[in-house]
Amino acid sequence: MQRRSTLFSLAGAALMALATAVTAHAQTAVEKQLASDRFTIVSPFPPGGPVDTLARVLSEGLAKRYGQPAVVENMPGAAGNIGIDKVKRAKGDGHTLLVVPAGNLTINPTLMPNFPFNIEKDFVPVTMLAKAPNVLVASPSAGIRTAKDLVAQAKAKPGTLSYASPGVGSGLHLAGELFKQQAGVDLLHVPYKGTAPALNDVLGGVVPLMFSNLPATLPFLKNGKLVALGVTEARRSPAAPEIPTLAEQGIQGVAVTSWYGLLAPAGTPPAVAEQLAKDAAQMLAEPEVRERLKAQGMSEATMKPGEFAVYMRDETAMWARIIKARNIVAE
Repeated sequence: MQRRSTLFSLAGAALMALATAVTAHAQTAVEKQLASDRFTIVSPFPPGGPVDTLARVLSEGLAKRYGQPAVVENMPGAAGNIGIDKVKRAKGDGHTLLVVPAGNLTINPTLMPNFPFNIEKDFVPVTMLAKAPNVLVASPSAGIRTAKDLVAQAKAKPGTLSYASPGVGSGLHLAGELFKQQAGVDLLHVPYKGTAPALNDVLGGVVPLMFSNLPATLPFLKNGKLVALGVTEARRSPAAPEIPTLAEQGIQGVAVTSWYGLLAPAGTPPAVAEQLAKDAAQMLAEPEVRERLKAQGMSEATMKPGEFAVYMRDETAMWARIIKARNIVAE
């Protein structure tokens, strides 16, 4: 019996060693395949800004890791759709990749009536790359100091308070619509053509409120030109820990964060997506890269491909409910 037990133990150990060897071989094969050709990282927006920054972090990291050129192609136009289309048509071998903000993946499919892509069928999710917190701010002249103040005033005089946004269907517009729904208030949406003109009018007291990216508003919060009412995240932001979340003030379900993802064309093997997600996590965890992201108000937020796919699917469904319930139509 003892001999038989020993034989079973040896057989089990041999099988485990074989499984480990096969896994190691598979990983080596994937890495060799990625090292066989140059990389193209498509940024569907102009140079500068968070998408371009992340694309260049990846290009530098991939070139260093795999010894192949890794070029960033900025392809602005059609709200990002020109660059997205290039990646859709590329070979699914891990060498053509897309860096793109959340709105193109989870808002536009519902917002745009003739959206030319099926995100789930046309692309393979690799990983989320980074997040940037958002904050609800008010002009000091509005006399609103907390989110509770805002809710009380909005309920006392429905439809009299307004909030600015960078445009109809933008993530910050939808954050306002989600706030209205969850807080049970009626606010008037005032769309602008971009963040800068919207923020300028809130600073000038023309419009009392705005959902904005925290890094863009932080200087004005520090010098008193804006009042922070609450961050739209589940936790307080390390960049401004003194600002409470909306949830802390009794307004649940408004956890809206700006984020950026990495996608590959359909047909990309799962093992390749997993390797690229692992590579991205290592690159973004480097101290100098974290500082680079911090300068643009971002922090690393990587996920495994499967987790990222679920996250996108859930957020797309959430925005679809808001867009349909509020009858929001793209301009």
